[in-house]
Amino acid sequence: MDYLWSPWRYQYVQKQIPETGCVFCRPENFVVYRGKLNFVLLNLYPYTTGHLMVVPYEHVSTLDAASSETLQEMILLAQQAQRHLAAIYKPTGFNLGMNLGESAGAGIADHIHLHVLPRWSGDTSFITTVSETRVLPEELSVTHQKLTAAFTGVTEPRP
Repeated sequence: MDYLWSPWRYQYVQKQIPETGCVFCRPENFVVYRGKLNFVLLNLYPYTTGHLMVVPYEHVSTLDAASSETLQEMILLAQQAQRHLAAIYKPTGFNLGMNLGESAGAGIADHIHLHVLPRWSGDTSFITTVSETRVLPEELSVTHQKLTAAFTGVTEPRP
């Protein structure tokens, strides 16, 4: 039997995320762009390469609690994210969505966020279904460089 190791997932699977502070607002996150009311960052536990999240600076748990200006910028940043992901990765589709509340699957229930995922035909395989392991072809640091360059208008990613 072959084994694929993904020790980086252990913290997530065991829900051993430190309790102090907002997980989105930590400085070590892979933020690719900061807008006026929202920021865009990479998901640390991505479903696919390029899995982004648009997160408001406001710490709110429902859409009703967010200002209309925040929600407007959120969807415009999701549109921009889709555009950049399409240009860089050439996906054949996208998933956009939110999980509001723990019972709805929100991993971070106290801070709304919008997922933007590029998708390709066949991007999920038996390995995801059987062993709950994702095989990603690119390191997060490389994805971060590419998307930061796209959002900031830099034509060549920084080395």
